Amino acid sequence: MLNIVLLEPEIPANTGNIGRTCVASGTRLHLIEPLGFSLSEKALKRAGMDYWKDLDVTTYIDYQDFLEQNPGAKIYMATTKARKVYTEVAYEPDCYIMFGKESAGIPEEILVENQENCVRIPMMGDIRSLNLGNSVAVVLYEALRQNGFPGMNLEGQLHRLQWKE
Repeated sequence: MLNIVLLEPEIPANTGNIGRTCVASGTRLHLIEPLGFSLSEKALKRAGMDYWKDLDVTTYIDYQDFLEQNPGAKIYMATTKARKVYTEVAYEPDCYIMFGKESAGIPEEILVENQENCVRIPMMGDIRSLNLGNSVAVVLYEALRQNGFPGMNLEGQLHRLQWKE
């Protein structure tokens, strides 16, 4: 199972949307404190809607606690500062993909210790970054694609009509 890690997320709606994406994709969510909100906040639940109860989510006191509870984890770090594009790595089926807080990303002290596992999403010009929820979806679905979309529905069904054969 793939894992999404949010390091000190600040905006409840982003985390709620990411939680919903994790449920839809069979992905585990890891939240590293401090959080910029309470997990009981209405904005978080509204964004995650009725999916939040189905989310496989774990919280950690801090980054060190996360590392201690997940020894040997293969962690890719999404950052605008990386040299490598997110499509240039092969994501293992049980890897962790980490994203930093909305206002600052992953601290550079962590990035320089993990340079070979840092990945970026290409963007035009001087755009600072994509929305956190969008960034998670972009990288997560590349990892899912590389792993054959495990356990996911690959064909859609119309509700009232039928596809032509």
